[in-house]
Amino acid sequence: MKIYLFRHGQTFYNKNKIFTGWKDSKLTPLGKKQAEIIARKLKEKKIDVAFQTRLSRSKDTLKIVLKLHPECKKIITDDRMIERSYGILEGKSHKKITEIYGKEQFEIWHRSWNIPSKNGESFADVEKRVKNFIIYLIKFMKKNKVNVAISAHGNSIRLFRKIMEKSSIKETCSWKIPYDKYFEYNV
Repeated sequence: MKIYLFRHGQTFYNKNKIFTGWKDSKLTPLGKKQAEIIARKLKEKKIDVAFQTRLSRSKDTLKIVLKLHPECKKIITDDRMIERSYGILEGKSHKKITEIYGKEQFEIWHRSWNIPSKNGESFADVEKRVKNFIIYLIKFMKKNKVNVAISAHGNSIRLFRKIMEKSSIKETCSWKIPYDKYFEYNV
């Protein structure tokens, strides 16, 4: 059984370097093209069940991917794979946060392992919910004998990869998660 994990396409917030987190931001025209690239890359794969989060960027990317997968009859919304919450930073530009708090503080909030942004989550917080999702997912797949696609977010994918690939914290924090690549895992 296979897991096909991919990031949503570029959003307007991504394009404009705005902290998105749990705010909804629509796909840009490029984001839709990136979703089409993922769709073509997954065209020959069998997808029985798909997972998305409540955010439109996850749903809209998945919708584009599943156009090539009529065999997928079930879509499950599960927010354990939702983006990291950036708390009060959400909706604010990276530039503005850097101007107000400085580059060092920006980097701490943006990429440190266990320091959350104000009222937000750290990578360690996200890892807990992603780990819970992976435990559920593996049981679900084994019980139902299905291949799954997951339309997720950069930071939840980062932690999913850390767990599945047994990677270090340092390596995990350094990863850039592309919009036009998928990650495949065997169960």
